[in-house]
Amino acid sequence: MKPRLRQIASALALLLAIFAAWTFLKAPTVEVAPVSRGLAVEAIYATGTVEPLRWARISPTVTARLIEVMVKEGDQVQEGDLLARLDDGEAKARVGELAARETFLKQDLDRVARLEKSEFASRQSSERARSELGQAANARVAAQKRLNEYELASPVSGTVLRRDGEPGEVMQPGSVLFWVGEPKPLRVTAEIDEEDIVRINLGQKALLKADAFPGQALESSVAEITPKGDPVNKTYRVRLHLPDESRLLIGMTVEVNVIVRESPDALLVPATAIETGHLWVVRDGRAERRSVKVGALGVAKSEILEGVNEGDLVIVSPDKALKEGQRVSGKSVELP
Repeated sequence: MKPRLRQIASALALLLAIFAAWTFLKAPTVEVAPVSRGLAVEAIYATGTVEPLRWARISPTVTARLIEVMVKEGDQVQEGDLLARLDDGEAKARVGELAARETFLKQDLDRVARLEKSEFASRQSSERARSELGQAANARVAAQKRLNEYELASPVSGTVLRRDGEPGEVMQPGSVLFWVGEPKPLRVTAEIDEEDIVRINLGQKALLKADAFPGQALESSVAEITPKGDPVNKTYRVRLHLPDESRLLIGMTVEVNVIVRESPDALLVPATAIETGHLWVVRDGRAERRSVKVGALGVAKSEILEGVNEGDLVIVSPDKALKEGQRVSGKSVELP
């Protein structure tokens, strides 16, 4: 090889070696945050619904057309007040048919009784006629009572909170037509996973958040815990107290965080930094894997009991390809 070509080849090889070394030694940028001290909070999360403390759902028990509504939303009603009427035309016709049959069978019983006295009819015929009359009377009474089901009355005193139905619509059994109750006091009903319910106790503090009030958290407390869980959804119903000054409205969906543990003056790291008992810190420009003992688990920050010191720079979201001793460039980020 000519000297000139040999020099060019050597220069290219050197450049390639430098580029390879630069690529190998280049430090990836990682986001870091210092270990800080503060209040560590561990909470159990659930979704809840705002509802009145005292209320009732009023539903028809028969299939019929809604023909008249006596109240509107916001009206005050007393227990027993009539709220709506359903079309009872067919039901009344049935009562009339049964009453006519009862009259006929009563006349037939009188006729058989006269024949029995004259010994032209057997005692068995008289007993059979009497039995048929009794059955007809019972059927008529039952049908008469069922007429009450075509009038919907309020089982409680309170405010008509909601009405779902207009005259002319056909109502089905179980379809809620009215919600009646008191606008205050309110409560939140939430479903807690069965794995977490053992950590929930009466009186525990809870924080509530609603999309209608972004950036605001309302304090609440656990008021009731249902003794029996739902075997299908594997949840337990928990009810939380709401203060009267709450701006939450009936029917709103809220995020519920029941606080089960608080640690003051705890060492805190970003929750995303923890990977199954260890995390990564940046020390002298290199990544260092640390085994840690975790305390209270929070949504944004978690408590570390052992393994780090205040001020250590923790990698916020470590990459799975990160290696022990790898050069890294730390970029500080602020956490909420």
